[in-house]
Amino acid sequence: MHVFLVHHGDAVGPDVDPRHPLSPSGRAAVERLATEAAGRGARPAVVWHSGKLRAKQTAETFWRACNALAELSATKDLQPDDPPQRMRGRLIRETRDVLIAGHYPHLPNLFALLVRGGAIAFPQHGVVALVTEDGGETWREMWRLEV
Repeated sequence: MHVFLVHHGDAVGPDVDPRHPLSPSGRAAVERLATEAAGRGARPAVVWHSGKLRAKQTAETFWRACNALAELSATKDLQPDDPPQRMRGRLIRETRDVLIAGHYPHLPNLFALLVRGGAIAFPQHGVVALVTEDGGETWREMWRLEV
């Protein structure tokens, strides 16, 4: 099983739009990363996002580039301050390849929990591809993309 952890693209500030949509440069970077991820074989069967506009826009871009037949939905346990243990528990029960579009500090915390002892920082506005071969007990990084 593969998991693709995607930090949402750069968003505009609340002074521009209180919903925080992706900025023009953020949208362009997300499109480039999604195309690169697809080129590296990212084909998630399910795409989850937090429901916040910037994460939703990021998820939709990856969904279109990587697998437009995948299930796409907002889901719980992906808010910035949600405990990463909850998502880890969900991933252990999951059998499909999953792409998660989310936020700091949740994604770096989830990454650190999955890849135990991983000293490498999670890339801001980037993607990390993980694989497990034992049902989600242990994970290793396959590749990463950075802006």
